[in-house]
Amino acid sequence: MNQNNTSNFENAEEVIEKILRERHATKEYKTNIPEETLNEIFELAATAPSAWNLQHWRFLVIQNQEQKDRIKPIAYGQQQISDASAVVVILGDLEANRTGREMYNRLYESEFISKAVRDILFSQIEGGYQSPQFARDEANKNAALAAMQLMLAAKSKGYDSGPIGGFNPAGLLEALNIPGRFIPVMIVTLGVAATPARPTTRFSLNELVIHESF
Repeated sequence: MNQNNTSNFENAEEVIEKILRERHATKEYKTNIPEETLNEIFELAATAPSAWNLQHWRFLVIQNQEQKDRIKPIAYGQQQISDASAVVVILGDLEANRTGREMYNRLYESEFISKAVRDILFSQIEGGYQSPQFARDEANKNAALAAMQLMLAAKSKGYDSGPIGGFNPAGLLEALNIPGRFIPVMIVTLGVAATPARPTTRFSLNELVIHESF
């Protein structure tokens, strides 16, 4: 690795570390996010990893003030729902196997994968999705990865975020006319923090990291 590449890597490492350390859950917001920047944030979030690359997430974006105010009671009155520039409902796909079938058919038709590889993947995916619990677990796990990446992507663009797990799922499904194929995994608010986030304490690595076995 030449000196310039080493320098670029070190700079990137510093930036990533800064984003990770400075991202905090925001409760109070000001200022709007330009549409172009919001789309850039979603593009970055969508690069999150997922099982079989099924990309189990959908981002339901709410920016209209009346609509945000309508959602607020469903999130038990949390004011950041109304104040955020954008409210993103992270949805998990219970039928991601359907997406996988379409995606791997395209790859096969474009000769990126062989028929044998495609059929093996089909078999694995469809086998797993015979179980409704498996489908729900995968929807939750993989959509959560995209949610975390969404918050980090927002911070990389200079914007703040806050994850919300406290809401009435049934109320959200009804209010936003969400198809039964999807489940709301969490809500993420986006914007510029009006006040600094409260500092948090963290467990030490000795309390968090277990080596080899308990």
